[in-house]
Amino acid sequence: MPQMPQSLPGPPPGPPRPPRRRPWLLPLLAAAAVVLVGGGASGYLVYGQLSRASDPAPTRQQTGPTASQASAGAAAVDGPDVCAMLPKEEADRLVPGATVVKGSRQHPSVTTFTCNWVNQRISYGEFWRNREVDVKIGQHLGDGAKTGRAMAQSSYEFDYGGAKYRETARPTPKKGEKERISPVTDIPGVGDGAYAQYTWRRSGQLLWYSFGQAYARVHDMTIEVKYQAGQQRKDAQILSNQTTQSITEENAIREVTGLIKHFAKGVADWKAKHPNVVAQPYPTVTSTPQAAPTPTPTELKIFPAACESITQAATALVPEPETRARGTETGNDTQTECRWLNRDAPGVAGKTRVRSVLITVHSFTNRAGVADKTAAGSYYSTQRGQDNSTENSSFSGIVFGDVRDVEGLGEAAYGRYVQTRRGDVHAGSGSVTARQGSLVVVVDYAGADRPEGKPADAPEAEMLPEKEARDGALTMAKAFLAALAQKPIGS
Repeated sequence: MPQMPQSLPGPPPGPPRPPRRRPWLLPLLAAAAVVLVGGGASGYLVYGQLSRASDPAPTRQQTGPTASQASAGAAAVDGPDVCAMLPKEEADRLVPGATVVKGSRQHPSVTTFTCNWVNQRISYGEFWRNREVDVKIGQHLGDGAKTGRAMAQSSYEFDYGGAKYRETARPTPKKGEKERISPVTDIPGVGDGAYAQYTWRRSGQLLWYSFGQAYARVHDMTIEVKYQAGQQRKDAQILSNQTTQSITEENAIREVTGLIKHFAKGVADWKAKHPNVVAQPYPTVTSTPQAAPTPTPTELKIFPAACESITQAATALVPEPETRARGTETGNDTQTECRWLNRDAPGVAGKTRVRSVLITVHSFTNRAGVADKTAAGSYYSTQRGQDNSTENSSFSGIVFGDVRDVEGLGEAAYGRYVQTRRGDVHAGSGSVTARQGSLVVVVDYAGADRPEGKPADAPEAEMLPEKEARDGALTMAKAFLAALAQKPIGS
């Protein structure tokens, strides 16, 4: 295998370079979406589950080639199914709950087939994790006297030489940037040649990521695999690399070595079944992923016993309330909601007073229907992280107060205060979130006063003060958790 002279300022000149591959996707620190842009004869097909059900459902279209694009005298069939080459259990291990995108693209010198498994927001205890596997398999076409196999070998050697150069190159970093690229690791016994390399990068206060890449050649096809993984605490500041951890060199090289073996075998099997074949891009398919329907709350005919037992305490905060109870099931989370509301509560003469107490119980069970404390802990950490990331900030008419730990309530608890001036909602709200076993309880006490006859969004509206809101939410949280011990939800 040729090696790069270290004295040269860059990779040496080589054979004509095949078309540049799509740039790797960087991890997004908040919710992420995958956007793939094709050119020429190209196409994408999405299958699997969406990483965010609320995202708009894109439409991706695949287009096939014309007959003139096949090499003369060679058979033409659909290209290899890249996504099917990775065993499902391995894909699920590397990228749990992945969105899977399959695509192909044609160029005069190479036809590329791709598959991408990605999930940039995996909840794992106190962390958000991101995982991605990206695979590109290119079949190189002959050029004059050079066969497709020779062109694939030239492309592989060019990539190998560049990798050997990068392992010793020391470019001058920009301020706030750090990078480390590992030595090349040759992988024996895989295809007609294979190697792996690790990259770690940090840029400013935003990006911190690392990944492993592996390359291989099988006859006239080249394979490129990337595995990227990282995690960040849920309570980390938004748009920062605070608390970020990314995959280590040892783990990255191990994973991409295993991956390249799967895909090299898959390509070899396909070549054995289709000798002397010019692979064609995937046939035309239009696919529109459908977002999962939003669960509709169901009105409960009977007010839950635990809620009924604290109505007296709720009435002290919300005089003469209207009551309502609703239930919702979302996956392993069964939610029960109790509300006490008065939109015109007795108060100061000449003012309209709105007061509300809302208690939502999240009850988690596993697939066997057994109470799941781990899921409850993960949900609690997620909510705590989201609230921490917005404390003492404002956004679109919402002002977020600081997050405070609450001692002696459940197994863990915290409270916060929020002012909302948005649309028809103008109110100050105190909330307490508490975890107890397989339950997470969220208690909100909210309200506002405004001059009689004025709309809810009147400039004169006065928010429920912070101390009153926090104290009210805490009082109700203590009363409700005590009631749950005697009268569990669902009993």
